[in-house]
Amino acid sequence: MALDTNALTKIPAHVAIIMDGNGRWARQRGLPRLAGHRAGTENMRRILEGAVEFGVSVLTVYAFSTENWGRPEPEVHGLLEIFKEMVAREVPELNKNGVRLRHLGQLEGIDESLQEQVRQAIALTKDNHRITLNVAFNYGGRAEILDAVRRMIQDHVAPDQVNETLLSSYLYTAGLPDPDLIIRTAGEMRLSNFLIWQSAYAEYYSTPTLWPDFDKQELYQALLAFGQRHRRFGKLENV
Repeated sequence: MALDTNALTKIPAHVAIIMDGNGRWARQRGLPRLAGHRAGTENMRRILEGAVEFGVSVLTVYAFSTENWGRPEPEVHGLLEIFKEMVAREVPELNKNGVRLRHLGQLEGIDESLQEQVRQAIALTKDNHRITLNVAFNYGGRAEILDAVRRMIQDHVAPDQVNETLLSSYLYTAGLPDPDLIIRTAGEMRLSNFLIWQSAYAEYYSTPTLWPDFDKQELYQALLAFGQRHRRFGKLENV
């Protein structure tokens, strides 16, 4: 079915997605959990394509949280292997299509070969401008704020110099607009330690659709809903 892009009256510059439901998707099909994670990873390509088509400038996906290390070791190992495969397979095409890649999170503690893959992908795509894709991997919102505070202390920032703009410049998302819209799949209503500073005035959209089934039509519906919101940023309209 053709989508009426003219109906999208307001396009969010930055869309962030909490990709939830891979395990449930697999369980419903009698498959191992890692099959769901693999399907979810492959789904990122079509959502990125949809974001470009609809005019989104920045797309952030929550791929692996700092809390995910607490999952069973075989699942964690499998997730890391899937991520390695994805980087090796997708980065050349992403670069060809003008996608700029950024990593949100900490590389420390990740396998050194994967760290190098990530660094090379960032360097390769740093001058691309069609869309920015942030991959939040080994990411936690609280850890991000703590890391920013530690680096400000290391830089000898005086207390009276600390304000929201300065703190934002020390976050992993430095130089990017805050998310306008945060989408969570699989019907959950939690933020789950995701962009907790940056999302202060973001609009939220929750869908029961599991992440591997979240397609361009679903993204379109989320953007339609966003266009119907009245964003006041704590103020009154027409004042």
